[in-house]
Amino acid sequence: MSDARPADRDPELPLIAHLIELRSRLLRCLLVLAGIFLATTPFANDIYAIVAGPLLAKLPSGSTMIATEVAAPFVVPFKLCLFVALFAAMPFVLYQAWAFIAPGLYETERRFAVPLLLSSIALFYAGIAFAFFVVFPLLFGFFTATVPAGVAVMTDIGHYLDFVLKLFFSFGLVFEVPVATVLVIWTGLLSAASLVRARPYIILGAFALGALLTPGPDVLSQILLALPLWLLFEVGLFLGRRVNGRGEKVAALDQSTP
Repeated sequence: MSDARPADRDPELPLIAHLIELRSRLLRCLLVLAGIFLATTPFANDIYAIVAGPLLAKLPSGSTMIATEVAAPFVVPFKLCLFVALFAAMPFVLYQAWAFIAPGLYETERRFAVPLLLSSIALFYAGIAFAFFVVFPLLFGFFTATVPAGVAVMTDIGHYLDFVLKLFFSFGLVFEVPVATVLVIWTGLLSAASLVRARPYIILGAFALGALLTPGPDVLSQILLALPLWLLFEVGLFLGRRVNGRGEKVAALDQSTP
C-alpha cells in the first residue's frame, strides 16, 4: 500500500490562502452554531424541562426546582440552548476541521481518519445519552432517597444545569477512550502488550479520573463514570489489536510485492 499523496490534489497553497480558507470555515461554523441557537430559543423552556426530567421524576411529592437569582428563569434556559447548539453543531464543526486538514494527509491516513472521526462523533453522543438515560435516573434516585428527615429537596435551576452539563461533558469525553486507545496503538506510541501490562494502573486511573471529572464528591457518580471508562478501554484495546494486526499484514504484503 502506497503512502503517496494523491496525484490530483491541489498544489500547496501559500500561507495567506490557508488563513483565508480557515477564516471561511470558522465563519461557517459560527453561522451554523448561531442558526441552531436561534432555532432552539423559542423552545428554551421546553428543552430545559426535558433536561430537568430525570431529577423532577425523582423529587419527593410537593418538591420543585427553584430559581435563586432574579434573571435565572430567563437566562438559564437560553444558556442551555447555547450548549444544545454547540453539541448539535459538533459534526459540522468536525467536518470543517477535517475538510481543512484532509488535503495534507496521505491516502492511508485519510482511510484511517474517516472512520475514526465518525466513531468519535457517535461515541460522544453515546456518552451523553448514557449519562441522561442511565446515570441521571440512578444518581438522582440515590440522592433523593438519602435526604435527611426534615430536609426539603429544592434544587436551583442554574446549579442543576451546571451539574448536568459537567456530567454530559465528562461522559462524552470518557466515551472517546476507545478512539484514544486505538490511536495510541496505531501510531506506535504504546503497544497493546504494554497497555495490557499497565491494566491495573489504568483501572486505578479510571477511578481517580472519575473522582476528578464528576462534579460532586459522591461515590456513586464516580463509580458510574469509572466503570464505563474501564470497559471502553478494553473495547479500544481489542479494536487496537485488530487494527494494528491488519496494518502489519498489509505492510508485510507491501514488502513482499516486487
